Amino acid sequence: MTPAVFLAILWLVMASSSPSPGPILDAEWQKWKIKHGKTYSLEEEEQKRAVWEENMKKIKLHNGENGLGKHGFTTEMNAFGDMTLEEFRKVMIEIPVPTVKKGKSVQKRLSVNLPKFINWKKRGYVTPVRTQGRCNSCWDISVTGAIEGQIFQKTGQLIPLSVQNLVDCSRPQGNRGCYVGNTYRALKYVVENGGLESEATYPYEEKEGSCRYNPENSTASITGFDFVPENEDALMNAVATIGPISVAIDARHESFLFYKRGIYHEPNCSSSVVTHAMLLVGYGFVGNESEGRKYWIVKNSMGTKWGSKGYMKIARDQGNHCGIATYALYPRV
Repeated sequence: MTPAVFLAILWLVMASSSPSPGPILDAEWQKWKIKHGKTYSLEEEEQKRAVWEENMKKIKLHNGENGLGKHGFTTEMNAFGDMTLEEFRKVMIEIPVPTVKKGKSVQKRLSVNLPKFINWKKRGYVTPVRTQGRCNSCWDISVTGAIEGQIFQKTGQLIPLSVQNLVDCSRPQGNRGCYVGNTYRALKYVVENGGLESEATYPYEEKEGSCRYNPENSTASITGFDFVPENEDALMNAVATIGPISVAIDARHESFLFYKRGIYHEPNCSSSVVTHAMLLVGYGFVGNESEGRKYWIVKNSMGTKWGSKGYMKIARDQGNHCGIATYALYPRV
């Protein structure tokens, strides 16, 4: 028997005697289900387990490549582990961007003396991270966040505003509850309605219901809103001089779904198609200012177990990466 044949037989014996990947992951699968409150029928469990295992492989592959300096951010198994990319993309519906953007431009306010780092969360402008859950309400969570920041700047009070108020009541402006909506229409509702209730009087339900807005409970009102010009210089100026800004990005990628920490850069991201609204709360850079890696700080609406306690960093000055500057706007109070 030649050495090559002996090695081949040894490899086959070891492969056949080693346990399959499934049983090894049993404990991890059970732990993940308990952590995220997942229960399935017997038939469904097999299919969901297979999806989960495939996602786990992709996450480990990504992080292994990241260790070799390929990506610049890490991924992690989270509550979305039993979803295929196709299922996730059905949730990430393209946000309709208005073809005509009315409102004053902030271009004239561009300044050369902007701070190098800013994080409005640390300055008290940002309420806790929300979980949109079964309702596709990212657009109104983004809007309420922007209004909350402006109300805080004006009054010194940080009051969580009612997302459910917008889900239930902004249909006349063209939004469709938990199915799809956009931030322009949501802000238009707040202007035309004369106000918005707080989370305390109109709590979030993760589903659409009849409009129950009570003017007596109105907590916040705005006088109007403005779009930010579609470039990152204007966006940087806006977030530095105004406060948290409502933005939207292309979030149709597994790398986004399982993002954990680091500066997010997805080669397949679109700079024109946006599918998920978020709240821009700051910016900064790693390394030196001229050659370092620049980033935006964004608050998501997928709970604190997603990303970095509900936040992420997105590559800045990388050609409007993922469309971060494509659809940005803020309220006036």
